[in-house]
Amino acid sequence: MEHTNETSPGDTDHNAKAASAAHTPRDPGAVEEFWDERYADMAQLWSGQPNATLLTETQELPTGRALDVGCGEGADALWLAERGWRVTALDVSRVALARAAAQAAARGVPVNWLHAGLVEAALPKASFDLVSAQYPALLRTDENVAEHALLEAVAPHGVLLFVHHPAPTEEEAAAHGFHADDYVGPAQIAALLDDSWQVEVDETRPRHVATGAGSHHTHDVVLRARRLR
Repeated sequence: MEHTNETSPGDTDHNAKAASAAHTPRDPGAVEEFWDERYADMAQLWSGQPNATLLTETQELPTGRALDVGCGEGADALWLAERGWRVTALDVSRVALARAAAQAAARGVPVNWLHAGLVEAALPKASFDLVSAQYPALLRTDENVAEHALLEAVAPHGVLLFVHHPAPTEEEAAAHGFHADDYVGPAQIAALLDDSWQVEVDETRPRHVATGAGSHHTHDVVLRARRLR
């Protein structure tokens, strides 16, 4: 559910997903059905290219264990795996995961595909050197369950990379029936970072995608934080 892949030359595996979050149901079973139907409507929903911010922000990181949150059809996970990362990639859609696994088999790339939402996955704590969440549709709760699941998955000295579009204006949100406060954004993640974290990047930057469902988005909000202990 949470993943779209985007790159500056073309369409994305995370662009339209965030836009579609406005219509995502809250019940886990309904969420899975929603995304399966979206994927089943097209032979390929996303571009097959990795997200540009992922490439930029991870190019100097040493390889290790990576978690791709909401992997979609797998472009980010495959890109990481081909560069030596040991990747676990999760998504709520079985249709998307089947396509991702087929691509991995065709390219001879090992990836651990996991059919689950982030919270439901109950991942082992402090186990990933990189946790990547690109344009996720993570529902907020009073207990900040999704935010804590992201942070707790990061190993000591590991990196959390969280990327999203800027929050819509009130007019934009009303037009699409979208309530930004229902979903986790970079600000909610940043607010939970204590002195055991070092924020390395926290900025809004121009985004250049010429075509595809998310081409109307002109900026990204990028949060990269390192767990110190």
